[in-house]
Amino acid sequence: MASNPPRQCCTIGVKHAGESTGKIIKIAGKYDGYLATPPAEKVHDGVGILILPDVIGIFENSKLVADQFAANGYLTLILDVFNGDALSLNRPANFDFMDWLANGSTGDNPHTKEAVDPIVLDGIKTLKEQYGVKKLGAAGYCFGAKYVVRHYKDGIDVGYLAHPSFVDEDELEGITGPLSIAAAETDSIFPADKRHRSEEILQKVGQPYQINLYSGVVHGFSIRGDPSKKQEKFAKEQAFLQAVAWFDEYLL
Repeated sequence: MASNPPRQCCTIGVKHAGESTGKIIKIAGKYDGYLATPPAEKVHDGVGILILPDVIGIFENSKLVADQFAANGYLTLILDVFNGDALSLNRPANFDFMDWLANGSTGDNPHTKEAVDPIVLDGIKTLKEQYGVKKLGAAGYCFGAKYVVRHYKDGIDVGYLAHPSFVDEDELEGITGPLSIAAAETDSIFPADKRHRSEEILQKVGQPYQINLYSGVVHGFSIRGDPSKKQEKFAKEQAFLQAVAWFDEYLL
């Protein structure tokens, strides 16, 4: 693997303050999505961003990130890749993460690639067919990173990953467009050896790539970091600006 499977640290974090301004929509009549629309004077026509979230799914933190992408001119959709079964923040230490992935909370709602891939395809189709997106960027946070690299072949043009998990080497080898990665200094899921291996793979792939390493932060910092801590706040903000700069360079 280019990164390790998700685990309990993927749920740890802080809810951020702010008031989201987008709206909940239905994707393919089945799945929730959160749509953030840019102001008319800033909109990048025909360009959109698909956010594939961490295991907390659509919540205030991810909504605020989507709103900020929209404020920078990008129509942005967060997709509920968990079919209504995202986790809450700060699960107990004994939470059976792998059972949830394999079966879902009810035992009949798995979050395997066989279950998630069709949801992602519906999200891409919605942006392209209903909202006129011709050039698509995708931002994958933790769990969602895997599905960014898996779906370049299905219409993603440019990707951004933050503290990725569960990415297989062959999936990373298959990307067909630029990719930027924001990594945490302390991260058992995307540790130094996985970062270095990812760099080797990306060099061979030959697409433009970027890997930024942020000191003093842990897995999840870009979406669940504590903004009351100066270093975490700085890293979170810089990781977002990294994504915007990447999309500005390769999508516009």
